[in-house]
Amino acid sequence: MANSGKHIFFLAPYPKGAAPSQRFRFEQYLDYLKEQGFNYSFHPFYDQKAWETLYAQGKTGVKLFHLLRSFMRRTLLMFQLHRADYIFVHREMSHVGPPIFEWITTKVLRKKFIYDFDDAIWLPNYSEQNAKFQKLKMYKKVFRIMRWANQVTAGNTFLCKKAREFNPHVQFLPTTIDLHYHTAEAKKEGKLTIGWTGSHTTAKYLHDLVPVIQELNNKYDFDFLVISNENPGLDLPNLKYIPWEKNSEIKDLNLIDIGIMPLEDSVWTHGKCAFKILQYMALSKACVASPVGANLTVIKEGENALFAQSEKEWYDALEKLIFDENLRYELGENAFETVKNHYSVVANREKYLSLFQK
Repeated sequence: MANSGKHIFFLAPYPKGAAPSQRFRFEQYLDYLKEQGFNYSFHPFYDQKAWETLYAQGKTGVKLFHLLRSFMRRTLLMFQLHRADYIFVHREMSHVGPPIFEWITTKVLRKKFIYDFDDAIWLPNYSEQNAKFQKLKMYKKVFRIMRWANQVTAGNTFLCKKAREFNPHVQFLPTTIDLHYHTAEAKKEGKLTIGWTGSHTTAKYLHDLVPVIQELNNKYDFDFLVISNENPGLDLPNLKYIPWEKNSEIKDLNLIDIGIMPLEDSVWTHGKCAFKILQYMALSKACVASPVGANLTVIKEGENALFAQSEKEWYDALEKLIFDENLRYELGENAFETVKNHYSVVANREKYLSLFQK
């Protein structure tokens, strides 16, 4: 093979398989790269032990210990980068602090690297558990990292436009779905289910929909399912909560009949890569979403999903889908084709492979 012996170093914030941004932006391409003759090594900033304490309440001393260990490992890695034919950096080489390792890579070692990001990560965004560390993040460092990179890949057109302010070599690479992993199950029996999945940080977008769900629940019998790492505690009598688990995420998503993705209209949400919608669509679910950010690219209104912005629009769209099973089926089938043709791993793997042929 032409690529035989070529070695790619993947540098990312978290352990392999731990974070959705890593899993669905590059980790699911690793086996394909091996098939194409590449070797690779994976180098997270935080190891598994550090990751397990990162979002724990308190434990400041333990977190500082793991942070120092992480910096030490990254420092030692700098002595190995000469072996890399390609260096792929997802988000940042170090989770906190200035871009010192990126500077060493480009200015001292004279190595090129590919920089990949999703989300508007130059904006402050942190959990309550780690609020005291947020000043160490130095969010704006991503602009320097973009400038130093040989290539930049970003998850939507808004992010690409931002990256081109700092680097002309920018490629749109969507967050993608592995359709061998996201597989729809046979039609479920029982009560209709409107559902949402996401982390506790994005659950805030559900609160504006509570009056809509309450009003619909007065007229129709359905469950409102939330799959998340925390119970959002919404005031809904039909709320069902399932803790997110990696080993059951697809089985749990298949419980949904109508998937939703409400968002506010802000710079942060313009950086979102429509991943919730893509997950629902990959499982042939009918969807309703806010017309914000990448949702505008993925969704063709009335063909593969519905848009809703005001409370009335959300009520009308959800009522239409509750009432019309044929419409749910039609939107779901078209949604699957959209993912298969444009947002699946198979549809994008040659574009991904091209990053390592320059």
